[in-house]
Amino acid sequence: MDEGFFRSLFDISFTSFITTKIIKFIYIVMLVLIGLAALVFIVSAFLASVAAGALVLLIAAPLMTFLYVVYTRVVLEVIIQIFRINEHLRDQMHMQQVAFTNAGWLTATAAAPPPPPVMTSSTPPPPPPPPVMPAVPRCPSCGTSAAPGQRFCRNCGTPIG
Repeated sequence: MDEGFFRSLFDISFTSFITTKIIKFIYIVMLVLIGLAALVFIVSAFLASVAAGALVLLIAAPLMTFLYVVYTRVVLEVIIQIFRINEHLRDQMHMQQVAFTNAGWLTATAAAPPPPPVMTSSTPPPPPPPPVMPAVPRCPSCGTSAAPGQRFCRNCGTPIG
């Protein structure tokens, strides 16, 4: 799902996100704005008096700048983690669908929709093959069907498989 910035920007289904692509830019812009605000704060304090300017320059501006940078970083990290959790869950769901399909718990048609047919000639496409159903294990003694992974027959207790 790694699409370009403008394609993600105009994706009306919101399956591709721009936040992960621009988070570094947002952080740099915020650092510049925090620095400019500190500079304006220092200059205005010096215009009021030299003592206030020195106090703001040495104590207040560095402390407030540090706190705002930490706050900005934490907020942006929370935002990016939300998007990473989303991506991780999407990848995990895909892996589970593949594993369940390979184990026979899902049919291939239930796990993922079939790709749309591509028509390259005037002949009609062949019909899709029927879904493969996994073989149901049966008890060798009484013939009762068993659930996948079941080791003993529920009817007679004979070991299965």
